[in-house]
Amino acid sequence: MRQLKCGREDLDRVVGAMMDALPRGGVVVLQGDLASGKTTLTQAAARHLNIDEPVTSPTFSLQQCYGDQMFHYDIYNHGIEHFLALGLLEELEKPGYHFIEWGDETLIEMLKIAEIPAVVIEIEKCAPDARCYKVYHA
Repeated sequence: MRQLKCGREDLDRVVGAMMDALPRGGVVVLQGDLASGKTTLTQAAARHLNIDEPVTSPTFSLQQCYGDQMFHYDIYNHGIEHFLALGLLEELEKPGYHFIEWGDETLIEMLKIAEIPAVVIEIEKCAPDARCYKVYHA
C-alpha cells in the first residue's frame, strides 16, 4: 500500500502510483466522501493519458467514455445492483482504465472473482488544501 499526502498540484504522484499498480490498465475503485476529489483525480489521470476532452462526473449518466482508453463510472445514485443489471461488469473487461466512483467492498469482491486487475484509491481530506491517498491492489 502506498500512502500519499498532496494538494491538487501534486496529483501526478497519485496517478503515478496508480499507473505503477496498473501499467496495462484495469479498474480504479475510487472511495471517499462527497467532494473529496474523486473526479479531480480522474481528471488528473486523463491529463496523464493525453485525453483532451473535459472530464466530468458521470453522476447522472452512470458512464462517460473518453476515447477508447478511459472509462468513468459513478454508482452512487443507482448502486452496484443497477450497474450489474446493465451489464457493465463486462465493460470492465475492455482494455483501458476504468475509474469507478463510489465503489464498495461488494464491487471489489466481484472484481477479484472475475480476476479483473484493480486498485483501490481511498481519499480523505487531511488538511484544508491537501488530501491523503491510500493506493493498494484490490
